[in-house]
Amino acid sequence: MERRLTKLLVANRGEIALRIIRSARLFGLKTVAVYSAADAKSAHVGAADEAIAIGPAQPAKSYLDIAAIIAAAKHCGADAIHPGYGFLSERPEFAQAAADAQIVFVGPRPEVMAALGDKVAARRIAVAAGVPVVPGIEAAEISATREFAALVGYPLVVKAAAGGGGRGMRVVAQAAQLESALGAAAREAAAAFGDGRIFVEKYLAYPRHIEIQFLGDDHGAVAAFGERDCSIQRRHQKIIEESPAPGLTDQMRAKIIDAALKLARAARYTNAGTAEFLVEGDNFYFLEVNARLQVEHPVTEMRFGCDLVCEQLRIASGGKAPVPAAPRGAAIECRINAEDPEHDFRPATGTVLHLSVPGGPGVRFDSHLARGAEVTPWYDGLLGKLICYGANREEARGRLVNALDEFALLGVTNNAAYLRDIVASGQFRDAKLSTRFIDSFFSGWEIGKSEIDAAIVAAAITGGGAMGDIPSDGAALPAGAERRSPWDDLKNFELWGSRR
Repeated sequence: MERRLTKLLVANRGEIALRIIRSARLFGLKTVAVYSAADAKSAHVGAADEAIAIGPAQPAKSYLDIAAIIAAAKHCGADAIHPGYGFLSERPEFAQAAADAQIVFVGPRPEVMAALGDKVAARRIAVAAGVPVVPGIEAAEISATREFAALVGYPLVVKAAAGGGGRGMRVVAQAAQLESALGAAAREAAAAFGDGRIFVEKYLAYPRHIEIQFLGDDHGAVAAFGERDCSIQRRHQKIIEESPAPGLTDQMRAKIIDAALKLARAARYTNAGTAEFLVEGDNFYFLEVNARLQVEHPVTEMRFGCDLVCEQLRIASGGKAPVPAAPRGAAIECRINAEDPEHDFRPATGTVLHLSVPGGPGVRFDSHLARGAEVTPWYDGLLGKLICYGANREEARGRLVNALDEFALLGVTNNAAYLRDIVASGQFRDAKLSTRFIDSFFSGWEIGKSEIDAAIVAAAITGGGAMGDIPSDGAALPAGAERRSPWDDLKNFELWGSRR
């Protein structure tokens, strides 16, 4: 049944909130931003038609507060909520609360989200649909798990039933580690997700991570929008994604897409979802379903020439899932995070003093950053996503290397130079991809001289007027103004081991 939506509340922040607001405007919807006290001056607040404060900086008291967000939606008269990714996006109780308030939730139904959010339940759905899964056991009993280990051999991996992102995960190399790993994983899972259930699978040493984007509608149709290779991960977190997956045969691609569609149909899935698989040799295995829009969705959009957020809104309005266009070319995305690669990727914070965004054909930068923006310790450190398209993978890769060379951000330590070296490497060029790529080729990375030279140039640009302190045309300073060194404002910046 068609529903006429008029106003969308975006229950998120940062780049994904801006991304959704832009598409909602194209779709003809008024938009409402919600924000915490720490985000009062954030870009998504100014971009929306309305903005409502929902609490203090702590996520649990703002972006994770279901009652506060539903109250905001009712207060402003929103008839739809888009959850983005992260925060409440995969919480079935949030989708149910929206439904109870007669507000359309832009995502799958709560019962579908609950079934697929539980990894054990999702494995059962996959098995029933005839989709291959990694050999595993739902056990926490040590005796049964030892019997399973004797059957399939070590190493094994212990996972949390209720979560992801590497939390509650343990790799067990030998029998002597098994019992302690089960206990530690269960405790971590209970602390992170409030659910200590775990399960055990055979550990695949060098798999590739391949995922399928799909859209389902209320009319029973499900459409697949190709695959993405997300094998470049650090500590189980994706940092580079691309489409199509290089080196994947057409036969293997067709098999994985068919498996994803079987799974989506079995779950009676609606709206946007992603089925994730591990691929090793000639075999592939179901991993999990992410019941939301993925961070890496732009690479699919660039290959298929579509707007996945608009399609989500169309389906939420009762429309049909689109028929995918024939994919073209290749796209690669990298995630620029606020972290310090030279110091074990410790999280970084700060104020954006200077930002230079790359451009040119086939270059897209999804971000909420602007000069003066504050990066606080309260939220995920994603600063932006740099995506490049080309007629083929090598053209997309070359454009991404150039774009990362052009990218300059001062004031917040970030991983752009690290990503640049990965994308420029021979190993990435030759697509020697697996989830162990970083461990295999980039565990001892150090910043190169080219990055130092680029930083010096950026510092000169910044000190020459970009911050407005020193006239760039050489004119005399206003009376009473003090001439300052550019280093005075370049906090969180390091040159030859001397941190400023």
